Amino acid sequence: MPIYEYECKVCGHRQEAIQKMSDDPLVECAACGKPELKKLVSAPAFRLKGTGWYETDFKGGNKKNVVKEKSDSGSKKSSSTKPSGGGSGS
Repeated sequence: MPIYEYECKVCGHRQEAIQKMSDDPLVECAACGKPELKKLVSAPAFRLKGTGWYETDFKGGNKKNVVKEKSDSGSKKSSSTKPSGGGSGS
């Protein structure tokens, strides 16, 4: 849902409101109570709610794309990118 920013023409109070795009704009100031709010043009903002928005939500087990730091020894190489065979499993 979009987050809209409003400013009161009387007292200068600024506030944000999470509203649907189809909702009517707010008119009453939360600080002074006068019906003088004006919707401001600002950078778009919205909230991602629920699961599935982060990389770790999509994958399970060792399949997460998490960057791992290399060890200083450098003698062993990890084969985590090796494709799994379509056969018997592990």
